Amino acid sequence: MKIDKSLMSGSTTLLVLSLLSGEEMYGYQMITELARRSNHVFDLKEGTLYPILHGLEAEGLVSVREKKSPEGRTRKYYRITRKGQKALDARREEWVAFREQVDAVVNSAAPA
Repeated sequence: MKIDKSLMSGSTTLLVLSLLSGEEMYGYQMITELARRSNHVFDLKEGTLYPILHGLEAEGLVSVREKKSPEGRTRKYYRITRKGQKALDARREEWVAFREQVDAVVNSAAPA
């Protein structure tokens, strides 16, 4: 199913922080894992992901370290910080409240 991009735009930070709460990852790994977990509903492009990561780093929500891959390429690995975990917890609470209210409107019968 194709999802309207405007629905996704407010959720990308939540999605990225959620991925990083499990393990540190490099950019392409995040893109492929997000696509896998969402049955390819969320197919982020590098041009979308990296500005998000740079913003999260600037806010102190993720940290970055460089590491050589087995193939010899240097990759940037991103890890959620304590501040990032607190922000993720707050965003999850917001998401639950938002989802509940959208469901309440969408799933209720319209008055006659």
